[in-house]
Amino acid sequence: MAGHNGRTVRDLRRANRTAVLQRLYFDGPLSRFELGPATGLSSGSVSNVVADLVADGLVEEAGSVDSDGGRPRTLLRVAPGSGHMIGVDIGETRVRIELFDLTLTELARAERPLEQRRYEVDGVVGHVRDGVAEVLDAAGIAAERLLGVGIGVPGIVERTPDRGAVVHGQTIGWDAVPLEELLREGSPLPGTVPYLIDNGARTLGQAEMWFGGGRGARTACVVLFGSGVGACLVTPDVEHGRAVEWGHLTVRVRGRRCRCGALGCLEAYAGAEALLARWREEGGRPPEGADEETALTALLAAAYPADGAAPDPVALAVLEETAEYLGAGLSDLINLFQPERILVGGWAGLRLGTRFLPAVRRHATAYALRHPAEKVTVELGRLGPDAVTVGAAILPLADFFARGGRRPEPLPGGPPPAWRTALAERVPH
Repeated sequence: MAGHNGRTVRDLRRANRTAVLQRLYFDGPLSRFELGPATGLSSGSVSNVVADLVADGLVEEAGSVDSDGGRPRTLLRVAPGSGHMIGVDIGETRVRIELFDLTLTELARAERPLEQRRYEVDGVVGHVRDGVAEVLDAAGIAAERLLGVGIGVPGIVERTPDRGAVVHGQTIGWDAVPLEELLREGSPLPGTVPYLIDNGARTLGQAEMWFGGGRGARTACVVLFGSGVGACLVTPDVEHGRAVEWGHLTVRVRGRRCRCGALGCLEAYAGAEALLARWREEGGRPPEGADEETALTALLAAAYPADGAAPDPVALAVLEETAEYLGAGLSDLINLFQPERILVGGWAGLRLGTRFLPAVRRHATAYALRHPAEKVTVELGRLGPDAVTVGAAILPLADFFARGGRRPEPLPGGPPPAWRTALAERVPH
């Protein structure tokens, strides 16, 4: 039976379960008495919903607190072992797979290096499948207990009705790759377990907004600074976050060639790959055979020697120029979106860290309009190098919330992206 607004009793029950689950998840443990004002539900509705969630094994008791002149109130929390999610980061140097319980405590992880930065689709799909099987086996978790597999990828993700998530990853040579369909073919997972795929910068941004440096902000830009650069924009009208191809803004007409093929992109100057290439061109010598992360560490050691020695002028000049380009790029975000916060994450951003950030802030302020620049803070992300996988795991978690704590049912053509509804309804700030 549907009400005047078209919502059925089933819809209302699901919404009530979602409200209670989310408040317990982000603000718990809470008592039934506290859940009423926190969710806007009546005491009777709270009691009914809690009873259902306890019966389903999703909520459990977590001690008690004294009440004013009455019996102690029982505290409730989300049961950590009542669901599991996998987060996958298809990154620039490796594929990282992590298994989490419902409270996003890591239970197991696997990593597959991408030799010589090779992004053959079949190889990446194989890495994801093998890694999923490995972490489930390591933790002794049955595949049927998974709520879903969330995956962060480089590039633009398009959702199609017939093939699911399709990835347009120009910088890695992926042209309309039907990644969801490929993962589903021959998958060891049951048909009820969804694959939820999104841009890696957006999953990083979602993790920081839910659990990291973005909490409490209405507007924020979360920057992914790795081999390349990207960003996630969060504003009141897109509070679930939107990936923006910030790395491919033109910062110099007829400038250096970018990985995407265009000339003068920000990524061609501010990404770690370009930074290291410029260092080599100026005579820098990273360790023989070093990967990108090792080479960047060597560059930092040359520019900022720990033993008090004089810095290498070439390494220092390259870093200072990179800070200016990155700051100028941030000024575009400041002028366009006027965010309260900018958070810099990604392996390179975190590796460069606090020694590099003051110069980036200085240049961002110098290039931006004064009024929005005075209102923004520029800080490092707080969730470390695993933020993309944490954010990827949030995709099935949010899908679970959207369903009121019900597991998805198998659908032909794959599950719909119900997680978008959950993210849009209530992003914790």
